[in-house]
Amino acid sequence: MQPNILIFMTDHQRADTVLPEHPAIMPNINSFINDSVLFSNTFCPSPHCCPARATFMSGLYPSGHGVWNNVSNTQALSAGLNPGVRLWSEDLKAGGYDLYYAGKWHVSSVETPADRGWTELFPATPPRGMRSNEAEWENFRETAVCEKNVSRGEGQIVRPGYGIYTLYGTSGHKQKHDENALAASVKQLENLSGSKNPWCMFTGAIAPHDPYMVPKEYLDLYDINKIPLPKSYEDDLSDKPGIYRRMRRSRFDQLSEREVREGIRHFWAYCSYLDDVFGRLLAALDKTGQKENTLVLYCADHGDYCGEHGLFAKGIPCFKGAYHVPAVIRWPQGIKNPGRRVDELVSLADFAPTFLEACGIKQTYRTTGMSLMPFLLGNTPKWRDFITTQCNGVELYFSQRSVMTGQYKYVFNGFDEDEFYDLRKDPDEMKNEINNGHYEEIKRALCKKLWSFSRAENDNMINKYITVGLAPYGPGEIFSDN
Repeated sequence: MQPNILIFMTDHQRADTVLPEHPAIMPNINSFINDSVLFSNTFCPSPHCCPARATFMSGLYPSGHGVWNNVSNTQALSAGLNPGVRLWSEDLKAGGYDLYYAGKWHVSSVETPADRGWTELFPATPPRGMRSNEAEWENFRETAVCEKNVSRGEGQIVRPGYGIYTLYGTSGHKQKHDENALAASVKQLENLSGSKNPWCMFTGAIAPHDPYMVPKEYLDLYDINKIPLPKSYEDDLSDKPGIYRRMRRSRFDQLSEREVREGIRHFWAYCSYLDDVFGRLLAALDKTGQKENTLVLYCADHGDYCGEHGLFAKGIPCFKGAYHVPAVIRWPQGIKNPGRRVDELVSLADFAPTFLEACGIKQTYRTTGMSLMPFLLGNTPKWRDFITTQCNGVELYFSQRSVMTGQYKYVFNGFDEDEFYDLRKDPDEMKNEINNGHYEEIKRALCKKLWSFSRAENDNMINKYITVGLAPYGPGEIFSDN
């Protein structure tokens, strides 16, 4: 019997916040994990909504699906998916599934979920089309702060000419978008009670995306005096690329240590709000009587630095916090020995082939990802021993690729100095060992893995011209026998 699928995707959520040992108060998630398989080392390919979501939907990396940054901005490298890219939703639709979509989309600005097989319950964001350049300028007319000596308020960052950025605050109401997406999903779930056709529903939240505007009832769950600073907060970034230092120095260093703690507190509280939303969604599913044969996935598109290295949000710094995402699957009829934690390196690209196999639909095209079904069935398949990232910048263009194993991480920064971390000794990525000769052969081996992946994925960042071919070991390494 084909399973139903219910996906709850959050926006900007760190993987560690769903772990039972984390201080974030998540009772619904904790209970959910007891009946699920937790994939504790799941990573997005790029620290940005659009490329990460396109990977989730297609099973491909950005070099394959063609989405590199925000598809709604005028400087977007692409407005949508490459021609010929197929999404798993189209296969489910063709296989007899009824598909329902509520909430955030952000895969394309020229297509909506309806173009890919979904019935839209609540308008997905963004709508068709990009923002106009003139509209961007008019936005500055109203919001930019151009005066000198502007006073800074609580949790605020002053940016002359850009407008004051407020990192956190207390909201007098629950997140309107997420409440609407939840309400639409719950209403449809009520209609699906006793459904004859298998169905798939996607509910997309925008919490806990910055700014962290949290209802007071969730913020009150946390005592500011018990919020620690991350270990890496002490990192002065002196051995990291200059843009990392610039981002911290000119922006986040305006925040006091207390405000950094408040930022973390508000982020955790926002996650607690999401836990409440997810709990209400699960309760609605239970009422349909279809819990046993419904595969439920809790995941996020990308993470948040959340004070690590003195930073918040996400972007070009290739630190783990922006790439590490939650991924938990519950499926009572399909999982053997629930309550397990899988530590293998998993990608958002793995969910497309997983859904197809779970639904008994033959995969007829190549994906970067691999099916997670063996793990759900309690098996230990031959699996990848490294994972890579592909980033060409967020709204500013930067060429950045990384490769990580369970022990080491190498980051190729085409715009500045590279990075190398010994994750066994330095899990917080504090000390850049790129110039430490002790790791030279390991660095070379990682470069070979990175370029091998680039070749397989048709990544074109291999130009050998003298001013751009700057990696310590170039693409030719994959043809070397040494």
